[in-house]
Amino acid sequence: MKGTEKTSSGGATTTSRYRELKQMLEDRRRELQAEVQGKMRGVREEGTWGGKLNEVLDAVESSEADIQEDIEFALIQMKSETLHKINDALDRLEQGNYGNCYECGAEIAEKRLRALPFAVRCKDCEEAREAAEQRQRQMSQRRGASSLFLDM
Repeated sequence: MKGTEKTSSGGATTTSRYRELKQMLEDRRRELQAEVQGKMRGVREEGTWGGKLNEVLDAVESSEADIQEDIEFALIQMKSETLHKINDALDRLEQGNYGNCYECGAEIAEKRLRALPFAVRCKDCEEAREAAEQRQRQMSQRRGASSLFLDM
């Protein structure tokens, strides 16, 4: 899609859509990179997530600090994963297949892409996939519950 002027089913050019989506993805990537790098820099400077390396903590404070460190680490990990997904979305945008559903090939609504810029499925296909996963989990749980009775 890079440098080309592709048309959508409505006949309007998607060049401006491409530029808008690319700008949105790049802005989000810069924001996430700054957050992740800032947090990592803080960890290196403080020597720990919570900044309480040289403090003497009682058991409750220590437990709270551990929980806070785990939460902060999980948030950084989630942001890093989101950053990876955004980089993948930018690659798809450059290749010309960003914004199209993996399942049905339809164009993903711009509203959805603005809310979830790395979406790979349209709303309908994503809902169908989630429903299928939920049915699979329920069946697995039923099989697990029935095996409890077989072990007796």
